[in-house]
Amino acid sequence: QVQLVESGGGLVQAGGSLRLSCAASGRTFSSYAMGWFRQAPGKEREFVAAISRSGGATYTANSVKGRFTLSRDNAKNTLYLQMNSQKPEDTAVYYCAAVGTTDWGGIPIRQDQYNYWGQGTQVTVSS
Repeated sequence: QVQLVESGGGLVQAGGSLRLSCAASGRTFSSYAMGWFRQAPGKEREFVAAISRSGGATYTANSVKGRFTLSRDNAKNTLYLQMNSQKPEDTAVYYCAAVGTTDWGGIPIRQDQYNYWGQGTQVTVSS
C-alpha cells in the first residue's frame, strides 16, 4: 500500500505559478505510475497529467499542455506538478493518485485505473 499527501496549493494571481508536491509513503514508490487530477466546484473530477513509474514518459491534458509540467523523484518518493501561466479556470482541488504496475512505460489517464488517492490540495487562481 501507499499513502499520498499533497502540498503546495494556495492562492495565486492569473499568470502566476505554483508547484504542487505529492509525498508517498513506503519504499516502493518507483513501482507506481502516478497522476494528477482536479475537481472544480460543481464539476466532475478530471484528468490533468500522468507519469510512468520510470518517469520517462508523461502525458498532460490539452487544457494544461504547455503550462503544466509533471515530474517525479523516485529517490525522494515525491511527485511534482509545476503549474505556470495559471488561469482562473485552473481553480480546483488537485489530487494525486497512484497505481502499482509492472509496466515501466505505462501512463494511466482514467480515474478508475488508480487505486490510491491523496486528500487533495486547494488551488485558487484569481483574475
